[in-house]
Amino acid sequence: MPPTSTTTPPRADVAPAPAAAAPRPRGRRTWFPYLILIPALLLELLIHIVPMVTGFWMSFVELTKFFIRRWTDAPFAGLENYRIAVDVSTPVGQGLLTSFLVTVAFTLLVVSLSWAIGMAAAVALQRTFRGRAVFRTLFLVPYALPMYAAVITWNFMLQRDTGAVNHVLVDQLGILDEAPFWLIGDNAFVSVVVVAIWRMWPFAFLMFMAGLQSIPGELYEASALDGASPWQQWRRITLPQLNAVNSTMLLVMFLWVFNDFNTPYVLFGTAQPAAGDLISFHIYNASFLTWDFGTGSAMSVLLLLFLLAVSLGYLHLTQRKAKRDA
Repeated sequence: MPPTSTTTPPRADVAPAPAAAAPRPRGRRTWFPYLILIPALLLELLIHIVPMVTGFWMSFVELTKFFIRRWTDAPFAGLENYRIAVDVSTPVGQGLLTSFLVTVAFTLLVVSLSWAIGMAAAVALQRTFRGRAVFRTLFLVPYALPMYAAVITWNFMLQRDTGAVNHVLVDQLGILDEAPFWLIGDNAFVSVVVVAIWRMWPFAFLMFMAGLQSIPGELYEASALDGASPWQQWRRITLPQLNAVNSTMLLVMFLWVFNDFNTPYVLFGTAQPAAGDLISFHIYNASFLTWDFGTGSAMSVLLLLFLLAVSLGYLHLTQRKAKRDA
């Protein structure tokens, strides 16, 4: 008699246990994220960190046109460049203060009006109607156009004799008796504000449109049943629900507008009027027209410190408000 086997045959309806996965090499898992970050860190170092450190060093030396070729031999000036920049009794300090005040007024107008126009457009296009997609596309055109092409077009439109703005206001509508100069004198401030708003409000519109998509429609339906007016719905539902969008967007818009260099540079050229002398453009002229890079660098550092202080203060206030509301 053959010996009886004691081994139980495997059941056909039971799947075999999967083989244990081989452990990944720990070293590769640890270092791989850092390896893929190296190109970005190198670019950040070359594009931002190195120029920033160089500009900070230049603010402490007397780097004028006499030392451009031998910039490493520029004598140490200490805080003298900063003293010149903030001394309002001198033409340099007075010019910087005037430019700073012009920039503050410019930023407040552009950010507030861009916010209001973007909010109004986003709320108006929230409801479904025929042609809504067309309006959404048209509203985003100023934001999608290349910046230089858009501002150069505005430069042609604001010319006194051949510009489309004076043609419409004077010849077509008869609102003005004579064609004003829009790119010189006090009108330059109006021009740069209008152009900046035209470029900025589609960004606010885009952010608000994205934020409104996350608000449940049931909130508006329930409030309508309770008799809430559109104004009450906007104040009690829309604004609170957009707090997160608002807190981030306002800070980004403030930094963009306060640092705006391209708009005045393309609109006015290097000979900017006093009414359109924004601070980034003023610092550029103070550095490259007078060849006084030490004082210009000191102005840039002061601007950086101001924006850093405003940003940190704003973030602190928004975080406090968020904790209080929570």
